[in-house]
Amino acid sequence: MLKIHNSQSKQLEDFTPLTPGQVKMYVCGPTVYNFLHVGNFRGPVVFNMVRNWLENLGYKVTYALNFTDVDDKIINRANELGMTPTELSEKYIAEYKKDFAMLGLRPHDMNPKVTEHMDDIRSMVENLVSQKKAYEAQGDVLYSIESFKDYGKLSGRNTDDLLAGARVEVDEKKRNPMDFALWKAAKPGEVSWPSPWGPGRPGWHIECSAMIKNLFGDQIDIHGGGMDLIFPHHENEIAQSEGCTGKAFVKYWMHNNMLNFGGQKMSKSLGNIVTMREFLEMYNAEIYKWMILSAHYRTLSDFGDEAVERAVGGLSRVYSALSMAESYLTPEVTQEDAAFAKITQDAWKKVEEAMNHDFGTPDAFAAMFEVVRQFNAQVRRGMKVNPAIQGKALAFHNFVRKMGSTMSLFQEPAHAFLIKLDDMLLKKMNLERSAVDTLVAERGEARAAKDFAKSDELRAKITALGISVSDTPEGSFWEVTK
Repeated sequence: MLKIHNSQSKQLEDFTPLTPGQVKMYVCGPTVYNFLHVGNFRGPVVFNMVRNWLENLGYKVTYALNFTDVDDKIINRANELGMTPTELSEKYIAEYKKDFAMLGLRPHDMNPKVTEHMDDIRSMVENLVSQKKAYEAQGDVLYSIESFKDYGKLSGRNTDDLLAGARVEVDEKKRNPMDFALWKAAKPGEVSWPSPWGPGRPGWHIECSAMIKNLFGDQIDIHGGGMDLIFPHHENEIAQSEGCTGKAFVKYWMHNNMLNFGGQKMSKSLGNIVTMREFLEMYNAEIYKWMILSAHYRTLSDFGDEAVERAVGGLSRVYSALSMAESYLTPEVTQEDAAFAKITQDAWKKVEEAMNHDFGTPDAFAAMFEVVRQFNAQVRRGMKVNPAIQGKALAFHNFVRKMGSTMSLFQEPAHAFLIKLDDMLLKKMNLERSAVDTLVAERGEARAAKDFAKSDELRAKITALGISVSDTPEGSFWEVTK
């Protein structure tokens, strides 16, 4: 049975959805005012995997990820660029979707935008005001945290401690310094919407609560996001939603951890921000997904050059074995080898056990690598084609593709991907593929002429360039050493 670490209880809990067989899942998406950086995409990759695994278990999943398309950052950037906030947000929603597609992730069922849900937001704020959970103050509407006795139950923070430790600016409009805005009065020249309290726009936290209520009703199964959203954003969502409905808002809270660059948190002040677009143009989507999923989603994950090298090495091992398997397959091969099929079936049980324990992708990867090792031990390039070899190749191929469908990995044509990977590495090494081909061909001619001294000399030269050469009955082939 699937167990999920619930950020609210801080414990592993058996997963039982509100409605048998169906899962309602909402993940906080980006505020769209610029290109998104690699840290912003950890959540989309993780929750894409979560949705896929839930479907693998037989659940019907409805998955929404929102776009915050009205916000201080959007307004300020739009003013800087001489654009309207709508023009700016629509531009970067399109760029986000382009990055998302380049990553090879499955589209969400819904991508609600804040500006499409103003009626829902105003309605929810009015509800909270009518219940005396919120109050109007000079055009603003503020949520009274004292009206919600469970405030702090997600983050574990005590309001007295928060007040004692917080640098809260004096705001005479607030009854309690920790009260937060549901509706903000419009400033001169700022985009605004009409409301019972005058022109203004929503506070950040109310947006997700209102969109969830409109799309899913009063309760959802899974609410996801980065750990940086636990407080105050998700804490405030709980206060608003449960204050409004009186019902438990979310059954399972899931939070992915952050990315570190060389042991440092990614930040603009440190100058180590890498956009997803920059990364994808420099490397490859498979590398990014591997880096994210080879670490457990709740661990702090390093994102330096070493992590890229580990990902390249791991992908190369899997895709090399997959390429070899596919070289033995033809459309007529439909029967898996029984003995190797048993190996993959046993490995799949380990994958299921790992994934059902709070989506334990590192242990799932370990089970996959054991299958790769067994396949490489039993099948090698240049072996005589026979039904047993082809049956092993088919069983291996089916296992890797099945594993990959959960992760949105290993779906590319294997041989073509390996060439793409080598071309990427050759570019970094300032080497031309044609130059390597020439050296390998010269060595092949020397071997054919039994000039082994020259052959060894050329091999040493090729190896020094960072290239590995393998000799098979069909000839020599090379790849970048990984």
